[in-house]
Amino acid sequence: MNKASFRDRLRYAFDTTMSRGPVALIGWLALLSLALIAVAAAILSLANIRPGSEGERLGFFEAAWQSLMRTLDAGTMGGDQGGGYRLVMLLVTLGGIFVISTLIGVLSAEIEGQVAELRKGRSRVIEANHTVILGWTEQIAAVVSELVVANANQRRSCIVVLGEKDRVEMEDELRERVGPTGRTRIVCRTGSPIEMADLEIVSLSTARAIVVLSPETGDPDAQVIKTILAITNNPHRRPTPYHIVAEIRDPKNLEVAALVGKDEAELVLTGNLISRIIAQTCRQPGLSLVYTELLDFGGDEIYFQEEPALVGRTLGEALLAYEDSAVIGLCPQGGAPRINPPLDTHLGPGDRLIAISADDDTIVLSGQSDLGIAPEAIRAPHAGAPAPERTLILGWNWRGCAVINELDNYVAAGSEVTVVAAVPTVQDDLAQHCAALVHQRVAYRQGDTTDRRTLDGLAVDRYNHLVLLCSDNVDPQESDARTMITLLHLRDIAERAGHPFSIVSEMLDIRNRNLAEVTRADDFIVSDRLISLILAQVAENKALNAVLADIFDPAGSEIYLRPLAGYVATGRPVNFYTVVESARRRGEIAIGYRLQALANDTAHSCGVVVNPAKSAEVVFGDQDKVIVIAEG
Repeated sequence: MNKASFRDRLRYAFDTTMSRGPVALIGWLALLSLALIAVAAAILSLANIRPGSEGERLGFFEAAWQSLMRTLDAGTMGGDQGGGYRLVMLLVTLGGIFVISTLIGVLSAEIEGQVAELRKGRSRVIEANHTVILGWTEQIAAVVSELVVANANQRRSCIVVLGEKDRVEMEDELRERVGPTGRTRIVCRTGSPIEMADLEIVSLSTARAIVVLSPETGDPDAQVIKTILAITNNPHRRPTPYHIVAEIRDPKNLEVAALVGKDEAELVLTGNLISRIIAQTCRQPGLSLVYTELLDFGGDEIYFQEEPALVGRTLGEALLAYEDSAVIGLCPQGGAPRINPPLDTHLGPGDRLIAISADDDTIVLSGQSDLGIAPEAIRAPHAGAPAPERTLILGWNWRGCAVINELDNYVAAGSEVTVVAAVPTVQDDLAQHCAALVHQRVAYRQGDTTDRRTLDGLAVDRYNHLVLLCSDNVDPQESDARTMITLLHLRDIAERAGHPFSIVSEMLDIRNRNLAEVTRADDFIVSDRLISLILAQVAENKALNAVLADIFDPAGSEIYLRPLAGYVATGRPVNFYTVVESARRRGEIAIGYRLQALANDTAHSCGVVVNPAKSAEVVFGDQDKVIVIAEG
């Protein structure tokens, strides 16, 4: 092996120094400039070269100063005199031009590099009491929008998004889809939610809440679990517990996620949740609007309120103690929240009421003694035997079996479900996941639900409920387009037959809902939006997860829309205190009503009114519904 020469060693040392970046290059340029200035100064002083025939002899330091000026500014030598002096200064100036131009190039490249790094979104976020969203999916805009509304009364708030996407692209998309955010600042950073180093960027240690979105590809639950692990097992984590909100799609992964998150993670089982909402809504037109009103921060929300003045009173008495808030349950001190517990339950010290109200500061006792209840308008309960129901499901996706199983919890014995779809795996899915039905039997017919001949052959007027499921094996826009085509056909069939029927449609993109409203479907279940609303609500209030789980659980009390004529007299003015009292006598809680006259008026929430002023009188019709929380 040849021995390295001095030149080779010198070149290697130079290359090593240069590889250290712009600082090393600037240092070499400075040394080169000093060497050039020192040589020029030595020549001028030692050779006694003067600026002109009558100029004074220059000392070394004066010559160095003049050389430095010409290095920095090429125009300085314009007034020089004397051939030798001009020659030396020309050489100094040319050297200075080389050095300065190179320096400018180095600085420009470094600044551009730093700007590029900033655009990549890799700088650390310095925030406190902010909300962090981990992951980038179609839900991001809905979650951010709801959090912006929730933070509208805050003087200063911040939402930090960490996604595996270019920072500028994320900011542009949120700006387009969310719009003005008021006092809330949106900060985007690029990184992977499962990388501990990337999680350090978003300052989890000072975050108020962390929302983990389920990815749309691969094994979403595995990614969510890994993200929770990366948060909780980070060696640099904070000592106090985190407030993590994460969505899990498959029930079989819920236990593992709970073991990983422990008491720091609130898990939302989204797959079963949407299936339950579809099953409940198809039997009760308008129910999805009630859920949206409760979950949307733009209207009334659910809050917890301790009321010392009601200690010793019953929950039934608390129902009538508020004018502008609707009590729906109780959270005992040290216990779990309960929706619609026995109304003779007495409130103890430290117990908190669960109430629907415009804000947490609007839960105020009315202090009224005369509530204007009209006893003569209250109707006695009349219960009839439930009749079997027939449900038609058009289309198929991975939630289909869950919807059928959920329906089995509500319908009477002898009910039927017919599935029509062009998916070859439907029969296998039904045989594997719907074999334990108690109250229903299931039939399957293969067919294209967008084909009018297929729909005409179904005799849809014979069914009590119609459900349209979106396709999960095609593009979301194409899936929603197929849903709208089917809806148009069904509405035309209903108009021609003179037999209106309710339809529940699952859609993937909230932006397509406005287009689909021309079909006058009773309910649109936009899966991602509902999930986003729930995640945002739980992120703002951790205790809400247990409340929402109780509301959506088929066991216990749920939300129902029931004929208002069975509670109070119709055709005459009554206030809502009277409706609440009528429901209270049945062990139910009335929280609102739906006016059938406004069922197609989207400007008035299709007639749905949640938490109305109780003293305001309303003339109800025979087709109007009361919204109650009751056991099935």
